[in-house]
Amino acid sequence: MDTRTFLAMSFLAGIGAVPVAGQSARPLTMAGRSTVYAPRGVIATSQPLASGAGLAVLQRGGNAIDAAVTAAAVLNVTEPMMTGIGGDMFALVWSAKEHRLLGLNGSGHSGTQATRETLVKRGRTTMPVLGAESITVPGALAGWADLLQKYGTITLAEALEPAIRIAEEGFPVTPVIAGDWNDAIKVLESDPGARSLYLVDGQRAPSAGEWFRNPELAGTFRAIAKDGIKALYGGAIGQRIVSHLQSMGGFLSVEDFAKHHSDWVTPISVPFKGYRLYEIPPSGQGIAALEMLRILESYDLKAMGHNTPVYLHHLIEAKKLAFADLERFVGDPAYMKTPAAHLLSDGFISARRAKLNEAKAVARPEPGPALTASETIYLTATDQYGNMVSFINSLAGAFGSGVVVPGTGFALQNRGAGFTMDEGVPNTFGPNKRPFHTIIPAFVTRMDGTQEEPWLSYGVMGGAMQPQGHVQVLLNLLVFGMDLQAAVDAPRFRHLSGNRVALEAPFTDAVRQALGMMGHEVIELPASSAGGAQAIMKLKRGWAAGSDPRKDGMAVGH
Repeated sequence: MDTRTFLAMSFLAGIGAVPVAGQSARPLTMAGRSTVYAPRGVIATSQPLASGAGLAVLQRGGNAIDAAVTAAAVLNVTEPMMTGIGGDMFALVWSAKEHRLLGLNGSGHSGTQATRETLVKRGRTTMPVLGAESITVPGALAGWADLLQKYGTITLAEALEPAIRIAEEGFPVTPVIAGDWNDAIKVLESDPGARSLYLVDGQRAPSAGEWFRNPELAGTFRAIAKDGIKALYGGAIGQRIVSHLQSMGGFLSVEDFAKHHSDWVTPISVPFKGYRLYEIPPSGQGIAALEMLRILESYDLKAMGHNTPVYLHHLIEAKKLAFADLERFVGDPAYMKTPAAHLLSDGFISARRAKLNEAKAVARPEPGPALTASETIYLTATDQYGNMVSFINSLAGAFGSGVVVPGTGFALQNRGAGFTMDEGVPNTFGPNKRPFHTIIPAFVTRMDGTQEEPWLSYGVMGGAMQPQGHVQVLLNLLVFGMDLQAAVDAPRFRHLSGNRVALEAPFTDAVRQALGMMGHEVIELPASSAGGAQAIMKLKRGWAAGSDPRKDGMAVGH
């Protein structure tokens, strides 16, 4: 770097909090709560009833996996636009008994009848984002069952009990969820089943504090509790779904449901400052967080200063490079020609880092040599036995495809929108393929002598926000030494596309102007688009937990 560039960068690094004359008043922080500390076990979710249900499991002696699945089922009831058995899930599980980390890929495939040629004949030029054509096999329920079978101590029927009760009796809707519900009215209006189930009098979303019941979902959960997951995967519920979707031009068959299975996978990781960040391997975007971290590891981020223009610029540009590689190389691993290990190798990372312009924003970097919206819940749980689970479940878009099969009580995901119509890449739409996935749980270990120990289970929900959110929260902890809740609260950026980057309100006008001078197009980032984080950290004794004030949820322990 030449002297002129170095001086300019030093100037920009120093104006992180300098007020500008006449600038509008901005909140100084996103903070709203304290870190939760607990001696035995903790659960952090995006909705209080889910956190409470999970905590009750822990208090009865259940483990973290039991609590996570129980909470996930409750969230299907209380946060229906984000999650449920109509979607997919992934998890990273630290088994204290085995002293190892495992990953579970609970995502479904496209239908056997799904072909790009069919969409072309129907006049599609881009992937459908709503309706039956966007629906892939929902893998969440099978994933819940697989987690419990391998590491749980309760049955799936027991895990569903709190959700059945809440769905049957009803609950008061919480404020953030009420807002998300209201934002999805047009999606719900487009489908008779969705309109009937989720809109009050078929016209409006429930308001904050208003009571909502879902007896149809309670009935579906009762059928699953009685007959097991086969009720969905080939049984009566699955058959009803297939019949309805085929009448709408969908691609799924009963056989597609019946042959579905989850996969236990080996997590991928990179080291950083004595710690190691783990992600689920492709077809998810977790590899982008790892690539970002590797690109950034050679810079003195602490000297740049937290959330200064120079610091933000480096993170934003690293994100662009990683996402260019995502689009080009990542999809169903069975169709990837460039292995994940190559994208994280020293040579590849060095070449990518060399493309990072330290003084100027680059709108569209090319991928190195040889994406989608997401409405999601993330939760994490730990227990008195030392187990930890990082868990994510999603419908993709708000209420997914917008399709609710009458009588089922849940929305079906539009994860097929994650495919591309472009030919010749791993993520091209086709039969029996897992689409590119945005939902990613994260886990961090630390070295204790020669042994790797669990340290942090966390995630940041929100589509393409997730990898950049993972990196921002982790750097808050490892580079700037923040308290766990402070690391969650800290204001975030979200790179969108080209040079467009959104900043949360606490970023000063000075920071925004400096980024503009570097070529970034800065816009406002509402809290609803900044991602919702949950996190639990293992202490020498006990646990620390944080829950995002941008959501309705909370961390609770015992």
